[in-house]
Amino acid sequence: MSPPDSARISPTAHYTGFVWYRNGLSHEAFRTREGWLIHRVLRPMNLAYELTGRAGLDAMLLSRHRVIDHLLSQAIESGEIGQVVEVAAGLSPRGRRFTERHPDLIYVEGDLPGMVARKREVLGRAGYGNPHHQVVEVDALADDGPASLWGAFAEHLDPGRGTALITEGLLGYFDPASVAGMWQRFSRFLGDYPAGLYLSDLHTAADAGGVRGARLFQRLLSIFARGQVHLHFSGPEEAEAALRARGFAEASVHDPASFAGRVDLPPVDRFVVQVIEARSGARSGTAARL
Repeated sequence: MSPPDSARISPTAHYTGFVWYRNGLSHEAFRTREGWLIHRVLRPMNLAYELTGRAGLDAMLLSRHRVIDHLLSQAIESGEIGQVVEVAAGLSPRGRRFTERHPDLIYVEGDLPGMVARKREVLGRAGYGNPHHQVVEVDALADDGPASLWGAFAEHLDPGRGTALITEGLLGYFDPASVAGMWQRFSRFLGDYPAGLYLSDLHTAADAGGVRGARLFQRLLSIFARGQVHLHFSGPEEAEAALRARGFAEASVHDPASFAGRVDLPPVDRFVVQVIEARSGARSGTAARL
């Protein structure tokens, strides 16, 4: 499978940017006309899912975003994590929110060149400038060179701080072999720091198989993304084993429903998405602290 290009990925970035804004997670500058238009076109589908108690696109996006935020907050507040890199950050408001909440946090966002230019422009319109918050060009498939994880991020990071790496909305674009390669890369990169935490969303076959209409939902996601959306692994246990095989010392795949009462989740009966929490290296977990 050829790597997805920025033209394919950008519509989803605009849509998610609008969802974050619409739900009070983002500044108005993150609200784009493209995002508003796509959201309006897909609103009837979302309403149909909501009326039956199932997770439409908005509910799925909000559940994964808020659970990732919750896990990242816990890691920062415990002292495990002092800096964050977000790959394929798109129009995510997370970097802005977290650096406002934690002034000493280092936060580096990475994406393809077109989205990097758009993100810098959006942050400028929002009047946001923080020397600890950078936006750089990165290619999650590169093993070396200036666009690799090491080339793009290392100069902005403190080698003595625990580091989190986030990919939200990225894995579904890639086939299993490409995902395995990325996970190997991510675990190696995080292994260079005293503590390494990987957070991501993931769609498994179990998510689709257990929900009436989820196969249609997958097809609609593929239309939305202008290409195939992959369901990875049969279920959480297989995904956890794959993460450990690619170098992560600890791996858990969470159902967002397990965070009910701790995280503000949409009122649906099933979320059709999982959230990855994995740690790298022998110094992972509670033993590694700043």
